[in-house]
Amino acid sequence: MGRRAGHRSPNRPAGTRARQPARPAERALRRAGDTRRSRLRRRRAGHDDDSRSREPEAVTGRLRAYVVDDEPGALKQVVQSLKSTGRVDVVGTATCAETALVEVPTRDVEALFLDIHMPGMSGFELLERMRTSALVVFVTAHDEHALRAFEAAAIDYLLKPVKRERLERTLDRLESRRGDPGASVQAVLEKLARHYPRAPAYAERISLDLGQQRTQLVEVAKISHFLAQGKGTVAVTASGSHLVDRALGELEERLDPRQFVRIHRSAIVNLAWVAEVQPELGGRLTVKLKDGPRTELQVARDRARAFRERMVL
Repeated sequence: MGRRAGHRSPNRPAGTRARQPARPAERALRRAGDTRRSRLRRRRAGHDDDSRSREPEAVTGRLRAYVVDDEPGALKQVVQSLKSTGRVDVVGTATCAETALVEVPTRDVEALFLDIHMPGMSGFELLERMRTSALVVFVTAHDEHALRAFEAAAIDYLLKPVKRERLERTLDRLESRRGDPGASVQAVLEKLARHYPRAPAYAERISLDLGQQRTQLVEVAKISHFLAQGKGTVAVTASGSHLVDRALGELEERLDPRQFVRIHRSAIVNLAWVAEVQPELGGRLTVKLKDGPRTELQVARDRARAFRERMVL
């Protein structure tokens, strides 16, 4: 017998309706809603499946490269060649070694493309002073001596102008050597020491701090003398005194001893700027310079004899 209108089941509270079976379309909508809510929860928790396809570039295999070359034209050509491969992200460039020395350790660089012959500081000298785990590729014009050394030591290099085929092979090697201790900067330097003995290369130019985050490269020949100041040094030129972010002892090693002499624990003088040497009591000497104010510097007693010999006095 059919149920009369208004009749309710004794087990169902008043004012409620009997639950009807879900239709297929409704069930599909519920499942879709559950899936969306599940994805939202996973996304908030950082487990979204779609995120796997949006990995950062460092995971996709692109090499993070930094290029150093004092010739703007050559620098541009190397950068364009690297970008054209689609395998490299160029994260920085520099036209002088001093800039690279500061920037490379802060850029998470994986591959350093480095010119050899640069004024002030060569590519080899830059590597000796730099702290980086980057793989090194030397970029150079035709240099028979260097190329023979690179071949013997199995060091990566590129010839200017960079050719696409050679660059692709170099990138293949770099990608295969990621994390290889034998490819570290220290390992490269050790190989160079065995296969490419070099005469000491002294600085031809030095970076001076002009203030307000400005620097200037000045030929060392234009510097009359250096004076120690705290942990740094002051370089004196005809235009004034400028800070150098290096200790006096470090500068002494970088300067040609045939031109610069340490006359005191706090002073180095450029012999080309010496106008007069005057003996003093106690075996000391006073050096008078050719600069505008006719600067006078004291030569320490324990350095006077060596200084006299250098001046052929």
